[in-house]
Amino acid sequence: MILEIRKYGDPVLETRCGKVTNFGTPELEKLVGDMFETMYANKGVGLAAPQVGLLHQLTVIDTSAGEDPEAKLVLINPEIVSLEGQQIGEEGCLSIPGFREDVRRAMSAKVKAFDVKGEAFEITGEELLARALQHEIDHLHGILFLKHLSPLKRDLIRRKISKLVKAGEW
Repeated sequence: MILEIRKYGDPVLETRCGKVTNFGTPELEKLVGDMFETMYANKGVGLAAPQVGLLHQLTVIDTSAGEDPEAKLVLINPEIVSLEGQQIGEEGCLSIPGFREDVRRAMSAKVKAFDVKGEAFEITGEELLARALQHEIDHLHGILFLKHLSPLKRDLIRRKISKLVKAGEW
């Protein structure tokens, strides 16, 4: 089932999420499946639970955009263990449609998390996967990619969104 994606301005997007404690439940598995379906339908490479209105530390990522089943990642209660290097690249967000900006992120990100069954694992992502891991984990802490922009760029985007809201287009 495709879920409604919350847009910038919805307070749930800037709220810190709570830890998931019930693993391996049919409800959790269905939610993960629905999140992947929603992400693919919206042509994203990552989707965090607050983007669909749930304050759970849960995110799904697939940098292959559905092309490689092995690339599907489910991260529950993820924590960044280490970051190395840096990269600057374009980022967008399904909750801020139509806006893309260059963001500085680490080139490599090592993350520990749990899978749907509650099994702990670690993953190290490079380049796009590192960017996606950092972006999605930010969501779980109530941080949007706009926070990584200069105040001038951030304000410009906020004003454009405000105009879209007034015009009933947001």
